[in-house]
Amino acid sequence: MEGDLELRRFVKKMEEAAKGTFWEELGCVLVRAEPGITVVTLDAGSRHLNGIGILHGGVHASLLDNTMGITAMVARPNDKIVTTNLNVHYLSPLGPGPVTVTAELIHESRKMVTVFGKIEDESGRLGSWGSGSFRVLAAD
Repeated sequence: MEGDLELRRFVKKMEEAAKGTFWEELGCVLVRAEPGITVVTLDAGSRHLNGIGILHGGVHASLLDNTMGITAMVARPNDKIVTTNLNVHYLSPLGPGPVTVTAELIHESRKMVTVFGKIEDESGRLGSWGSGSFRVLAAD
């Protein structure tokens, strides 16, 4: 039970640190963060779309990077984590409205964390999926 309390404190600290950052500018909402899985939502509005009215590729990449990064940070809460590789596969155009990003831990070693992520609209249509590698830096 104490581990749950530590996790809640860590997640709260991450949410506080995100205030005023690109995360907040995007409009992301952290729904779930626990060992091995993170869920984030975004209510995609006109500012998130490209010129043809679909979710901008940069928003896909940012959502995947952020959500997968949280998964890596939860796995290694005492270390700093940085993205070293981000792969995004764009599958279906997503329009405005709610999207859900789910990220799952795939592999963890002493210096790297590898994560898989996907973005779906409210009907469950898969808009993109990605993988990310995150380098573990020494704690301060």
